[in-house]
Amino acid sequence: MDHERIIRDVTASLPAASTALEACQRAVTALARHTPATISVLLQVHDRLRCVAATGAWQVFATVPPKTGIVGRVHASGETAVVPDVAADPDYLPVRPDVVTEICVPVVDPAGRPVGVLDLQWSAPVDLTPWRVTAERLAGRLGARIMALGGPPAESRSEKLLRHAAALSAAPTEGELVAAAVCAARDVATLSAGVLVLADRDRHRLGTPPHGQVGGVAGIADQADGAVPGELESRIRAELTEAGPGALRAIVERVHRYGAGYTLGEAGQPPTAEYQPLAHAGVRTLVAVPLGPPDRGGVLLVADERLLYPDPTTVSLMELLAGHAWNSLDRLRTLDRLREQAISDPLTGLRHTGPFGKRIAAATPGRTALLAIDVDGFKTVNDTYGHQAGDQLLIGLARALEGALRQGDELYRVGGDEFVAVIEVNRPEEAVRIAERLTEAARRTGRTISVGVALPRPGESAELALRRADQALYAVKRHGRDGVRLAPA
Repeated sequence: MDHERIIRDVTASLPAASTALEACQRAVTALARHTPATISVLLQVHDRLRCVAATGAWQVFATVPPKTGIVGRVHASGETAVVPDVAADPDYLPVRPDVVTEICVPVVDPAGRPVGVLDLQWSAPVDLTPWRVTAERLAGRLGARIMALGGPPAESRSEKLLRHAAALSAAPTEGELVAAAVCAARDVATLSAGVLVLADRDRHRLGTPPHGQVGGVAGIADQADGAVPGELESRIRAELTEAGPGALRAIVERVHRYGAGYTLGEAGQPPTAEYQPLAHAGVRTLVAVPLGPPDRGGVLLVADERLLYPDPTTVSLMELLAGHAWNSLDRLRTLDRLREQAISDPLTGLRHTGPFGKRIAAATPGRTALLAIDVDGFKTVNDTYGHQAGDQLLIGLARALEGALRQGDELYRVGGDEFVAVIEVNRPEEAVRIAERLTEAARRTGRTISVGVALPRPGESAELALRRADQALYAVKRHGRDGVRLAPA
């Protein structure tokens, strides 16, 4: 085989190419005239190798993750791989069932940095030595032509959306998902600012959202790469926060009522009343799309202070992004509810014995107080009025006790009519005062409770401290109930 002729033919095809993609396609076509090999060129697009030209296979891999397969290994190392037997190489990615040998060479820029790979696979024995030299020479010339035409193709907006969708699906928390969605909106729309306005998920109104969000405006969390919000984005958030829940609700209602919208980029056109806060922030270009249902979802706003013309395709991509973001957010919230149900008492909503065991295991000697609580005469209520009445008593009492505790104090239901409060105090007397507040709260419901208080001693397990609190509780029971007793230190 005349390898010099192969090099001349492929080299001669490159100058006619007007784009990097066309150069790769011309090189593959010219090379395929001289060998029955499966030939492909993969170029680096963002963080993956994307197949931009190929021949000789029923199906090829469209993209290959970093360092995956022989092609990924060659791209990462910048060194040619000659594989006489693909079955013996654990990195081989099967393209055809009959492939036996492979040569993969890096396509490099003039500085020697890999920008992609040229891959050849044969289904019959072939002399690999001259083919290695030929492939390396062709890859060098292809790389030079690619760079002369501006380098590998940029990631398309559809490809960006696909990549960001994967990040949204993998986000482990709501705050990280919000940050990922805002980052994706900026990147795909090529606008400078992105903001999520979310309805409060508990009261179905715009209010204080979860961590990483302020004043009904989501997306306060930094971008995934650690960058802080830009100046326009900060101004938008400040204006929306100052405008208050009513203004936020008006934006949400408008977008959900009329659907996605975008500015035309024409000067001198005033915004509608709902978007006045955004105009005050300096927004001149805006894409607004609904996110989820109107009562539980919100709005994705993507904006810029430049006067631009976002086309309908941009709006469609933002709608796809918003849909995927909402599905991911709804999934996280559903998982949160299921986890909460798994660790909560289904009757009172209080946490029960599972999380209680973990909490008391972290008790600090001399600072963590355990308040063992028992409802006085509860069995009589059940026997006289039935279990439904007893359930209602427990629900009402649980709410009353929760209301009497301080912020940060925790209340658990650990038995039928048994509760334990875990509180942090500076001295034992403080724990007694809190226990007395609980007895007063119970009396206001028409019932009484007995409370035993204990603080773990140095070196004492939380279980033993709880046993001492129970003993103090039973002492209250023996002396007439409806009271508080502190276990001996």
